[in-house]
Amino acid sequence: MAQAEKKSRLRSPPREDPEPRRFTVDEYSCMGEAGVFGPDERLELISGEILVMAPMGSRHATVVGHIADCLRRVVGPDVHVREQAPLRLAFDAEPEPDVALVAGVRDDYRDAHPTTALLVVEVADSTLRFDRDEKASLYAKAGIADYWIANLVDDVLEVRRDPRPSPRAKHGWAHRSTKTIKLSGAVSPLAVPAARIKVADFLR
Repeated sequence: MAQAEKKSRLRSPPREDPEPRRFTVDEYSCMGEAGVFGPDERLELISGEILVMAPMGSRHATVVGHIADCLRRVVGPDVHVREQAPLRLAFDAEPEPDVALVAGVRDDYRDAHPTTALLVVEVADSTLRFDRDEKASLYAKAGIADYWIANLVDDVLEVRRDPRPSPRAKHGWAHRSTKTIKLSGAVSPLAVPAARIKVADFLR
């Protein structure tokens, strides 16, 4: 009996499954400054994980430009349109949405990325599910009240608003309101409610 007890004490405890090493925004920034990543890599930090984004297709890039142009025509001087630039939404999340409206002017963010946005737009083809689930919940949790998905698969604009806690969502938050607008329709950003932008002007 004594020998059996001794063997039991020497036995190693059961090993748990390995967990991924997650990073903070500060660590992610330091890695970028140190040249860890390739110059042409498209990366985003989501919930501490560094994700490699798919290469951007030609239509994707064209629609991003059209959306940014449409928004620049309707916003005032106190709102800045950013294209594929980081938003520091949490200590472990720094996505790079295709287009974002942020308060202020470009030079306001010379020393630090914005921590919120008036509007976030993602252009989605191969990333449609990711943008609907992971990104939508992340933006809702960050309090982004106006989130658009330019859906290139179905040629529609998905508008998500009113972020609320949602236990079933990826990050515990979701937008309560979701509206799908066809090419024949128009949309008004919450930040510029008097403006009407035709979906066909950019989703083409």
